[in-house]
Parts: sequence; structure tokens; C-alpha cells
Amino acid sequence: MSILFYKRPDYVAKVPGPMSLTQCQIYVERTQKHRRAIPPELSFENVIQDRALPPCALQDFMDYLVYVSHDAENLQFWLWLQDYTRRFYAAPRSEQVLSPPWYQVEAPQTYVPDPNQPVAERKKPTVNAYEIDFDNPEPAMSPGSPQFDKQSFLSGSTGTKLSAADSAQDANAQMGLKWQSFTIQPFRSEINRVISHYLAPNSPRELNLSHRNRAAVLHALQHTTHPSALSLVKDMVEATLRGQSHPNFIRWSICNGNKPRVLFVRNSGIAHVVMAVILAIVLCLSHVSRWWRLFVFPLCFIGFDIGVAAYKGLCVIIHTNHHRALRPWEQFDDGASVSSFDRAGEDEANLSTDDVFSMNSRSKKGISMDTFGTSNSYSHELWVEKYQVKPLIHKIFTKSIWVQDETIRLLQDRIVMQSHIWAFLISFVITALVIGLPKANLF
Repeated sequence: MSILFYKRPDYVAKVPGPMSLTQCQIYVERTQKHRRAIPPELSFENVIQDRALPPCALQDFMDYLVYVSHDAENLQFWLWLQDYTRRFYAAPRSEQVLSPPWYQVEAPQTYVPDPNQPVAERKKPTVNAYEIDFDNPEPAMSPGSPQFDKQSFLSGSTGTKLSAADSAQDANAQMGLKWQSFTIQPFRSEINRVISHYLAPNSPRELNLSHRNRAAVLHALQHTTHPSALSLVKDMVEATLRGQSHPNFIRWSICNGNKPRVLFVRNSGIAHVVMAVILAIVLCLSHVSRWWRLFVFPLCFIGFDIGVAAYKGLCVIIHTNHHRALRPWEQFDDGASVSSFDRAGEDEANLSTDDVFSMNSRSKKGISMDTFGTSNSYSHELWVEKYQVKPLIHKIFTKSIWVQDETIRLLQDRIVMQSHIWAFLISFVITALVIGLPKANLF
């Protein structure tokens, strides 16, 4: 990575409308452009497997999706599916055979009927597993062999998961799928909960799926609880996480200041540059020695230095200690107390009080990591009201904690060094031009 020309990952805007395979392919292509900007230590796999340290840990990624990006349901569903796939293949073979894979048949060729063939003998084209006829919701494939008796698997909803089962059945009905699911299959009650939380229309954590894709997935889940029935959603969710959410998260994590502080520092940089211009004009119009114009250099350097860094979300002042400002949702934790600092272990001995506070706050959170729960709205959380009434000066100069991830610290060092170099070059050129101007001797 070049020091002078290193750029954070570009911001990837959300594609309007429901997710589709075409849009997700665009995300995959964009992912290739971020390889140079995102080091391997901060790859999607390392973040998802929680091998990165704050501010790039898995919980930080979830917090970003909940509070900033507002699409945490993608990560919540994807994490559940990874765990569900492991548990499904760890189940006894006798249970797995009850839920055969949902095969996606190769897309058929354009069907041109033979005009010389009788209508009754014309053969219909093969139907893709996801290209179903929504007006006739019969299964495009049988759960097992052609001789498989599906009626022997039908049974009523269990009483313990009645609400989830009813919700799943209602979602199927809304999609025009009236065929009853196989309730004897393994993990059927869990699949019903997933449908009621992620796939059903107006569900608490509804995924942004089109009507056709939603119906296709629900149709597959009617026949089997095999993970392959969710492959369509998995591909779209994973492409969105890799190509849009993850690059934006790394871009956001590199910033060490909150929005009020960054705006304050940026305006301070502009103010220093303006003062340098005013000083240069005054000195050029006066009769004093032109060497007094050298004082333009420090004002220009400070202004451009903190301004360039702030443009990339960094505050040079708190970066000197490799700190970052606390996020708004990290600043208020009613459960944290001074006594909790006394119980800090040996691993926390070298951390400041603010660092321990952040670690305790992190351990008490994690509601958003639950697979099943309420919607991801945070308007009811206590910190929202407290942060709104917090004075602006306190938002600017809020608490800061140490950046634990070494790779993030190196990227920040690179950006700050870049701002130093550019500020020096620009200030040197401006100062040289100012010194070279003749004196006006007006006063």
C-alpha cells in the first residue's frame, strides 16, 4: 500500500429494492476492488469468526449493522444458518434422511412444442427448483424418490411451537403455497421460528427479499429442512455481507472519532488555513521583512494536517495514543460500576479505566447476537435519550479507549502519516509562493 495514495475502502451504497441474484453479483464484483484496501487480517472470514480485536470484532460488526447500517438481520440470519448447517450434518443419519437435499435443477431450454405432436402427448419442460409455478403450488420435486409417500409425513402442528408454526403456515398462505409442511422432519420447529422471524412478510427481522424469491424459499422449506433449501437466501445474504456491509464496516472502523469530534476537527483545520491566508495577505501588504512570512507555514501545516486526517475520519490528537472515541451506545451502561473494575483480571491490568469499562460493557451486551428476538430497533434503549440531551461539548470531547486491533492501528498510522506528508508538501509550496511575492509597503 502506498503511503501517499492509500485510500480506505470506498463506501458501497445499498442497491434500492429487494435483494436479487443480479444485484448480489454486483456486490461480489465490487468486493474485488476492496482487496488492496482491506488487509487479510481484517477479512470477512476473520471478522465473522471473531478473530479480529475491537473495534473490528464480531460484536462491533453487529453493532455497526444495528446502529449505523440498519440491516443486522442479514448477519443474524447468516450466523444462524452457519450454526444450523453444522448441527444438521451432526444429527443422526436416520434423521437426516427425513430431510433430503433440495436440488436446484439446471435451467431448462426454451420449450418449443412439436406442432405435429398431439396436445395430450406433449411433454412439459423441466422446472427449476426455484422457478416454481405460484398459481399451482404443488411440489416441483418430491422429498425423496418418486415413490415417496408424502402423506405419511403429514401431521398437525406441535403445541410447544404453535405460534411459530402458525406464523410459518400463514406466510406460506400469503405466498400462495397451501401445501402443508412435513412436521416429522428434524428441526422443523426451528425452521418455523426462522420463517416467522426472517422470511414471513412483516416479520420482526424480515429479510429484504422479493416476492418471487420469498415464495421460492418457503416452497422449498415446505418439503425439507435441509440447509440446501435456504441456499438461495444464503447466497444473497452472504454476497451482501461480503460486498457491501463488510467493506463499509472496515471503512467505519478505521475512523477514531465520532461525528461531532470529526466535524469539530475539520472546521478547526479550515480555520487554521483561513488564518494562514489572512496572515499571508497582511504580511504581503506591510513593509516588514518577507521572512516574517515563514509564520504562514505552521498555520498551513496544522490546518492541512488535521483537515486531511479529519476528512478520512481521524482525529490526530487522540491518535497520538492510538485511542478512539466511544460510540454513543458505548457511553452509557447502567450495569457498569466502579466495583466491576476491581474484579478485572490480569489480562486487564495494563488497560485504563475506560478500557475496562468498554470490556465490561461489551460482555453485558449481545442481545443483537440472538437468533430469535424482537426487531433490531434501538429507539427504546436507554442510551438514545441520554445521548440526545448530552451537551455538544461533551459529545466532542467524549471518553476515548485504546484501539486493540493492531491492523487498525497500522492503517490509522498510515493515514496520519499520509496527512503529515501532504500537509508538509502543500504548506511548503504555499509558503514559498508567499515569500516570493513582492512587498506592497502599504503600512
